[in-house]
Formats: sequence, structure tokens, C-alpha cells
Amino acid sequence: MSALFASGHIVDAILILVVLEAALLAAWHGRTGRGVAPSAMAATLCSGAALLLAVRAALVGAWWGWVALALLAALLAHLLDLRGRWRG
Repeated sequence: MSALFASGHIVDAILILVVLEAALLAAWHGRTGRGVAPSAMAATLCSGAALLLAVRAALVGAWWGWVALALLAALLAHLLDLRGRWRG
């Protein structure tokens, strides 16, 4: 289990689950018209994915700049999400 974390592959698995979740939610919304619209969940999922990438970079000992860039991407996606929710 420690090798799974040290290699960062745990984050890879979680990112795959996030992509599957997004695809299933989009398909559900497309077929039924119910649930969260893909456009409404995009910024939230991007923010979460960027945070996961920051965790992965930190786990594998990547250059601190990659961690910072991933965190900046998460912040920007989060602010975009808040802007969309604030108007709605």
C-alpha cells in the first residue's frame, strides 16, 4: 500500500474515478434531463482534479513549482465555479 502512495498511482486511480463520475453524470443528464448539467459541474471537477494533481506532484517529490501551478489551477477553477454559482 505504501508503494501505491509513494508512486502517486493512488491519485491516478482517483482521477480515473473522477473522469468516470463525470461521464456517468453527463450521460444521466443527457438521457433524463435530470441531475447536474455538465456545464454546472465542470469547474468543480476541474478544481478537484487540479488539487489531486498537486497531491500527486507532492507525493512523488516533484519540483515545488509543479505543486504551486496545480494549486493555482485549482484556485482559478474554484473562483470560476464560485462566479457561476454567485450569478445563479
